Amino acid sequence: MAKALEDKVIEQLDRRQAGDGILFESTQRRVRVFLAGITVADSRAVMLMLENKRLAVYYFPVKDVRLDLFVPTSYTSNHPGKGQATFYSLKVGDRVAEKAAWRYLEPERADLKDYVAFYWDKMDSWFEEDDEVFVHPRDPYHRVDVLNSSRHVKIVVGGEVVAETTRPRLLIETGLPTRYYIPKLDVRQDLLTATNTSTRCPYKGKASYWSVTVKGKEFTDIVWGYPAPIPECPKIENLLCFYDEKVDAVYVDDELQPRPVTPWS
Repeated sequence: MAKALEDKVIEQLDRRQAGDGILFESTQRRVRVFLAGITVADSRAVMLMLENKRLAVYYFPVKDVRLDLFVPTSYTSNHPGKGQATFYSLKVGDRVAEKAAWRYLEPERADLKDYVAFYWDKMDSWFEEDDEVFVHPRDPYHRVDVLNSSRHVKIVVGGEVVAETTRPRLLIETGLPTRYYIPKLDVRQDLLTATNTSTRCPYKGKASYWSVTVKGKEFTDIVWGYPAPIPECPKIENLLCFYDEKVDAVYVDDELQPRPVTPWS
């Protein structure tokens, strides 16, 4: 059984990399979308589209979508491997979400026929089963592992050591550099100032941010943490993490780490 499952996963990953680079598969979960307090889509037969270098997207069967709320627009967009997308605005009472949904009326792929997708951030809220989810659908082939470690991690900002520990937790996430989560007692909290910045991650939860001030110079929002991560990622709760891309240096076991190049560089 384990070998069969392994083969299945590898086969799906190979399919994603080959051909048009698109996977279109069942999510096996109920998904609901809300706008202005109204359920605009509610389906137990949602499909998940996974494309190379794109965020995952939910596609709903048209029978599970409130098409009576759709307002046609003249906007269309061509997508290789999928065809021409026709866009619609959604109108709920006085609320209008412009060009918030799309369909492929004559798709290049037959399996896209009679499905609707929505821009995530143009809707008010999304639920998988009875849990609210944020930012974008989670990719089932995207992993987040948090490992206890005894490595010696040292963070330098503005020429000062602002964090040093031998009990970090290493967060290893698909496609991203390893992140070092550090206990607060091992961080110079006198140099940290909480900010109003917050972000959400579908794999970890809602993050809070801190700035670091060293010798009168402020390094804004270079530290973050998850005070209450989602249940699937509890091991980073109340730890602090620094942007390797923005600090002076990160040392692991006294070895200077290369500066990663990421969207946050």
